[in-house]
Amino acid sequence: MATQTQTGLDQQTIDIIKATVPVLEQRGDEITKVFYQQMFKNHPELKNVFNQTNQRKGDQSKALAATVYAAAYHIDQLEKILPQVKQIAQKHTSLNIRPEHYPIVGKHLLLAMKMVLEDAATDEVLSAWERAYGVIASVFIDIEKNMYDDMTDKVGGWTGFRDFKIVNKVKESDVITSFYLEPVDKEPFPAHLPGQYITVKATIDGEPHDHLRQYSLSCAPNQGHYRISVKREDAMNQLPAGIVSNYLHREIEVGSVLPISAPSGDFVLDQTDERPLVLMSGGVGLTPMMSMLETVVNQQPNRQVYFIHAAQSGNVHAMREAVEDITEKHPQVSSHIVYERPSNEDKLAKSYHKEGFIDAEWIQSVIPTVDAAFYFCGPAPFMRAMYRALTGNGVKDCDINYEFFGPAASITAS
Repeated sequence: MATQTQTGLDQQTIDIIKATVPVLEQRGDEITKVFYQQMFKNHPELKNVFNQTNQRKGDQSKALAATVYAAAYHIDQLEKILPQVKQIAQKHTSLNIRPEHYPIVGKHLLLAMKMVLEDAATDEVLSAWERAYGVIASVFIDIEKNMYDDMTDKVGGWTGFRDFKIVNKVKESDVITSFYLEPVDKEPFPAHLPGQYITVKATIDGEPHDHLRQYSLSCAPNQGHYRISVKREDAMNQLPAGIVSNYLHREIEVGSVLPISAPSGDFVLDQTDERPLVLMSGGVGLTPMMSMLETVVNQQPNRQVYFIHAAQSGNVHAMREAVEDITEKHPQVSSHIVYERPSNEDKLAKSYHKEGFIDAEWIQSVIPTVDAAFYFCGPAPFMRAMYRALTGNGVKDCDINYEFFGPAASITAS
């Protein structure tokens, strides 16, 4: 008689799942690409939920493949991937994923395995994965239920999407614009945690489905509004222009209404830590850093803060004046600017501290200690470079904080 484990799966099922780990490592991305193709073919309404740009770029399939691989590898000890599960669950609740979506996902995941693995996907293997998926889905559903409950328990909290009105629109740079949002119903709304994001639902004329995009909140909590600062994504490297970012920049004005989700995300500032704080950003990655910076100077006025921002040039450097104002008013804050390709105007004004890129040696020259809390956000290449620089300088993994939608190995791989 097969024995049961703490997951509720018998040992034979666990053994079969673990035996598929090498296959998932090699062909997981292929399986998840087929999974999305088949699911959208049979359930086109789900295109209203999943980011189709990430689909085209392959980010979504890579992220799912990494999750499936991790779940298979730890199928007998799922508690080891709970941090990863909780991070994904934050994304799910922001997108309003519900329990009824999970059977659809499970059905098409098994179908994709059968299509890609062919004869290797025996009835025994598929049956084991069906049981395992049921357990994994239950973990997600339970965690997400708790998150939905927490949202509705907050004063002014909500689930799904709530209409907010644009009360101000501010051009921050040649490519970044800030939008200030207040609820249409004028009812209370919950304070976010510095570093969290909201999901914007964009219904665009001529588009066959809604587009959901997640944007970090770029202001401190309790300001009487939410603020997102959005980079306009122009067509580049054979990728089309960003549908939602261009829609926001060109069509959304003061008075426009946007449905948004409640704030989500666990990439948040730890305000119980009193050690020096290092905030590092590249490009529009400064948005959660601004929320953290505006928060820390008011909530922890004695905490040393190093704010480092990298941009291509001054033309695309957003919120510079706001950071300079904070730095001037709060002597515990120091700000450092790195421009990859400074303009002649930048050079004449001497408006930056380093030309080129942030590297480990330069970080050591401006940050006098590794006993600090490090937070960074930006494009994937920037984040990989920051992780390597920090670990190369001896910063402990537990002191390195970042958020990336995708496999962590994309950032941490050597």
